[in-house]
Amino acid sequence: YCSLILLYRYWLQKLKPVTVDQSFTPSVSFTVLIPARNEEKNIAACLQSMQQLNYPKALVEIIVIDDFSEDKTAATVQQFSNVKLVQLKDSITQRINSYKKKAIEVGIQHSTGDYIVTTDADCTVPENWLLNFAWMIEQQQSEFIAAPVTMKEESSFIKLFQSLDFLSLQGITAASVGAGFHSMCNGANLCYSKKAFAAVDGFKDVDHIASGDDMLLMYKIQQQFPGKVQYCFSSESIVHTHPVETVIDFFRQRIRWASKADKYNDKRIFWVLLLVYLFNFFLLTLLIAGFFKTEVWILLLAVLFAKTITELIFLIPVTSFFKKQY
Repeated sequence: YCSLILLYRYWLQKLKPVTVDQSFTPSVSFTVLIPARNEEKNIAACLQSMQQLNYPKALVEIIVIDDFSEDKTAATVQQFSNVKLVQLKDSITQRINSYKKKAIEVGIQHSTGDYIVTTDADCTVPENWLLNFAWMIEQQQSEFIAAPVTMKEESSFIKLFQSLDFLSLQGITAASVGAGFHSMCNGANLCYSKKAFAAVDGFKDVDHIASGDDMLLMYKIQQQFPGKVQYCFSSESIVHTHPVETVIDFFRQRIRWASKADKYNDKRIFWVLLLVYLFNFFLLTLLIAGFFKTEVWILLLAVLFAKTITELIFLIPVTSFFKKQY
């Protein structure tokens, strides 16, 4: 486990920051897709952040797909003249497993951009968000780009814990994608070509899975376009999202994420998850065994010390990139 974490740190240190040349004139057209369900409280801030984008307006299309909202999400979206609102209910006649995947599919059907960018309705985006994507596309002919996400406020212990936990996942994402080791990403900050989406038949064969609109799609594109999947390692590309509010919501979120572990065709992710599970099970075993033989707790403390030091070594450059201090 410690060797794996240190390997991620090594890969992270090898990543080259995305630096856009000041003379760069972008020509890539984007459609930003925002699936939204009952996001009345958040959608305005999300769309306002997009009004500040440092990118030619003629090359940007913003589409919000209203996923059966029961609040004033749609009415809020309609206040923005440059945002297109699409109602998912107009495209669905029966119950399905994954409304978010369907929302993205419907959004793509209505899109005019050559590249699709996805984010969530509770997110805010930086001004050079699309500019960095365009630079990578024109320099590296990228077909799929994963990009960084962090959490906004950390006013309580559970939010602070979430933020730190999420940062570790983001650091592993950057390291693993940069090294081409396995496919990880977050749907709150993704970019991919419509050509690639069509070439892999979109969400076909994974549309029965409730989640996975990000990593499952990423793996399909990675298989068909080797070498064309990159990570946008730039602090000017960080999208901010909200943490969940309660401990119960946190565990529900993690259970939801874990529930799709056996659905990944990328078996490297499976083996990494298995290693982490077995390692934590080993810690629990040592804790229980210590009640029968107290000397075992010395081993437990030693293992926890090694784990803590290793994770600190990994997290220091991650927190530096995300400009977080704890």
